[in-house]
Amino acid sequence: MTNLQMTNDKTNKIGFDLEERTSKFGVGVIKFLKKPKRDIYNEPIIRQLIRSATSIGANYREANRASLRWSNLADCSACFI
Repeated sequence: MTNLQMTNDKTNKIGFDLEERTSKFGVGVIKFLKKPKRDIYNEPIIRQLIRSATSIGANYREANRASLRWSNLADCSACFI
């Protein structure tokens, strides 16, 4: 298995678990940004980096769940045709 391939235990298929990866990325950035000394110059930059790093996962999860809802709705509407 290469570094780009990850297994998903729920489906036993090779793929990317982006929800987990983006979550780990956000947590890693937060841990990293706890280390530097905070002052009036770098505080806004640190806050913006945290917002940016954590929004990646939030946007992915929101888009993924929205597509699942549309998929389920399309499946249900096929029953009424």
